[in-house]
Amino acid sequence: MEKRELGRSGILVTPFCFGCNVFGWTANEKTSFELLDALTDFGFDFIDTADVYSSWVPGNQGGESETIIGKWLKNTGKREKVVIATKVGKPMGPGKQGLSKAYVTKAVEDSLRRLQTDYIDLYQSHDDDKGTTLEETLGVFTDLIIEGKVRTIGASNYSAVRLTEAVNVSRKNGLAQYQTLQPEYNLYSREPFEAELVSICHEGKIGVIPYYSLASGFLTGKYRSEADLGKSARGQGIKKFLNDRGTRILDALDSVAVAYETTPAAVALAWLNTRPGIVAPIASATSIAQLKEITASAAIKLGNSAIELLTRASQYE
Repeated sequence: MEKRELGRSGILVTPFCFGCNVFGWTANEKTSFELLDALTDFGFDFIDTADVYSSWVPGNQGGESETIIGKWLKNTGKREKVVIATKVGKPMGPGKQGLSKAYVTKAVEDSLRRLQTDYIDLYQSHDDDKGTTLEETLGVFTDLIIEGKVRTIGASNYSAVRLTEAVNVSRKNGLAQYQTLQPEYNLYSREPFEAELVSICHEGKIGVIPYYSLASGFLTGKYRSEADLGKSARGQGIKKFLNDRGTRILDALDSVAVAYETTPAAVALAWLNTRPGIVAPIASATSIAQLKEITASAAIKLGNSAIELLTRASQYE
């Protein structure tokens, strides 16, 4: 299987990233272990989590996803077989958020403890923290790399302006530079990544790891009318996609899926893999069947006509 580099970090990953936001939420510990086992059995090695996952679940406090991954790593001894990406910055309780040196220094230790590992492959700013200078944030990340606790760093949810500023600060001060960006990007939600961020990532050789790659499940074709919204816990968030443009996109996905003897979900991820700068789209699953479906995307090589059909169908009116 081909591998792609996380920016200029020297770290190579498979062109699919498993999103572990479901761990401790819609996937319990046993199911999570089975999914991680299957992922590595299928030949994939890239997993994405965050310290805050899955704090939104009643009774959770955050850290549940990392804790499950840590237990799996300890039980299986597969630390060297996976590339772990996690994030810092989202609220984890009173006084626990942001990207200050003091907080990041503590938060990384908490993540390492939960993950039961000595190092994090890709440590990401989960949100821009405008209350902390970029010099301070990038400075503490640089320290963590020097200490061997982090291999490389990335940003998530950064605007084009702030990402450019961060790159410039790194270069000017000789600090570690963001090697990846994690933006929302999929066939339905193509803005603002294409309009504002793609050129910056291209020029800076910043690898892109899109989240919501399946538009919260809409691009699987599972939701085609309001009657379908009750099919999952995330169903109500999909209503915004049920319009003429959404229908056009699903029709195009259906057409390509038939031609390639695969599923709309696999085609949607395969389309992302043809876009400039994409390293690995992130998607999650709660069953082995779902995981098999979405990881099939890595083997699909879309032809120009299929790419053009999907790109045209998803254009904004």
